[in-house]
Amino acid sequence: MIRTLVLATLLMAPAMAIAQEATTADGTVQGQAPLRVRSLLLRAGETCPKSTDSEVVVCSTVEEPYRIPKKLREPEPTAANRAWSTRVADADDVGRRDGGLPGTCSPIGAGGQTGCTQALLQQWSAERRAEQSSPPKP
Repeated sequence: MIRTLVLATLLMAPAMAIAQEATTADGTVQGQAPLRVRSLLLRAGETCPKSTDSEVVVCSTVEEPYRIPKKLREPEPTAANRAWSTRVADADDVGRRDGGLPGTCSPIGAGGQTGCTQALLQQWSAERRAEQSSPPKP
């Protein structure tokens, strides 16, 4: 009895498969997987193209194309955005100036006045470079 049932099922399987396949007007076989699947990201105002029998179109809208939130895209320069080496150099510079160490041009401390000439020369050369790089006035 079981043999007969299994034999009948095996003989009917190809017939069922043939019965499920049907062709459409454009010649594609219905009941098979599509030949192509397209995934599209649509911006505001765009419409999704229609799917066909040979192609499936999957559309999703993009509200914001960037993964980074707007407030973090262009950060303002703050102490938190700077490199540690720059922070340490600035802290060292402030400590030298406020401590009146030699070469700092500070009225405080024993050697603070030794850097005043150097600071004046640096300021003068910076002003000179700025004048040379700017276009002449008509």
